[in-house]
Amino acid sequence: MIGRRTLAALALPAAAQAQDAPFPNRPITMLVGFSPGGGADILARLLAPKFSEDLGQTVAVENRTGASGTIAAAATSRARPDGHTVSMGTVSGNVVAPLAMRPPPIDPVRDLTPILLIATVPMVVTVPANSPARDLRGFVELLRAEPGRRNHASNGPGSSQHLAAELFQQATNTRMVHVPYRGSGQAMTDLIAGAVDVNFDTLSSVLPHIRQGTLRGLAVTTAQRSEWMPELPTVAESGVPGYEATSWIGLLAPAAIPHSVTERLWDASVRAMGIPAVQDILLRDGSEAVASRPEIFRQVIENDHAKYGKLRNLLKSTQ
Repeated sequence: MIGRRTLAALALPAAAQAQDAPFPNRPITMLVGFSPGGGADILARLLAPKFSEDLGQTVAVENRTGASGTIAAAATSRARPDGHTVSMGTVSGNVVAPLAMRPPPIDPVRDLTPILLIATVPMVVTVPANSPARDLRGFVELLRAEPGRRNHASNGPGSSQHLAAELFQQATNTRMVHVPYRGSGQAMTDLIAGAVDVNFDTLSSVLPHIRQGTLRGLAVTTAQRSEWMPELPTVAESGVPGYEATSWIGLLAPAAIPHSVTERLWDASVRAMGIPAVQDILLRDGSEAVASRPEIFRQVIENDHAKYGKLRNLLKSTQ
């Protein structure tokens, strides 16, 4: 005999019944928008076993490559909002690249739930060792004395280096010529040789050259000084208030997942970050572990979406 409670449960939509089921109740998929062997992929595969241990379900890493990481981000936004699909997101794949697309595949503020900001990647304003600029204020003076005559390198149009330089020019009311490269190797070689005047590159890329004396670091692009080079001031401290350009990596889920699921995923994420291998990979890449609360991560995404949205026309022209 079927009771009233059973009949009521049968009458509920499937989605409502699923939300009442304990989380997790089946394997979890962690999407990565980049190829196997890259930084996001390595980090995901280090975190997944600890996730499995804490959550009691298998966590499978799945690479959904293409479109600068937006395919994985869009797939996450379309997944069932129950926490069983998450993704390893980046500022490039989740915020910057969508702004360049028509129409954007996702709205990073509306379509995804931030779980954990895992780490940030500082960049350094770097000039050749023989540059006349001894500090960032001196470099800005050079730019203003010779508008449009100085140039900056990047790893390509729309790259983090390119956008950091564009934000810097907006903030300082200066103008440089953009010299795009196909990767960091040749850009670094030409910067050391003095063929280009400045680059905004990741700390891990420039730190060995700064220590060897072949490059000079002027400032870090983060809001706070880097623990790797605490002697370097931030761009904001150097006379450009409000400037910040930081790459990040973090865990995200579909929008509208239950708060209890967000908290469970956050707790598992924080525990997984304690693995020595995870700390080692972050240190190797010059990243700085954050492990922030979801609401802090959301604020970071909102700020970046607004900031890079001002460069929308530039981003669209790179496609």
